[in-house]
Amino acid sequence: QVQLVESGGGLVQAGGSLRLSCAASGFTFNNYRMAWFRQAPGKEREFVAVISRETAITYYADSVKGRFTISRDNAKNMVYLQMNSLKPEDTAVYYCAGGQGAVWKSGADTFEYWGQGTQVTVSS
Repeated sequence: QVQLVESGGGLVQAGGSLRLSCAASGFTFNNYRMAWFRQAPGKEREFVAVISRETAITYYADSVKGRFTISRDNAKNMVYLQMNSLKPEDTAVYYCAGGQGAVWKSGADTFEYWGQGTQVTVSS
């Protein structure tokens, strides 16, 4: 049974930091590119960051570039999102996702597996 379980969300003041974690199980983790998406109230789910199977390649949405860092530990089947200099507009539910195929694919429909999400709220 495939599972992606996010953790680490919470309430933080603007300018603060959070580190999200995603624990993966039930599939061959190092065969999948992993990504983070987010969805704010009333908005569509949007791409945040993606990392290749062997951690060499990462891509970020322009809105988070320079502030967020995606990483993974294939030995532990974990993926992380370090979020610094948080802004109120970063407030959203953050989802972990796993997909096969080229790392440059960032569309939500290119990811087969999804977690349930973790809430991040940034106060001004």
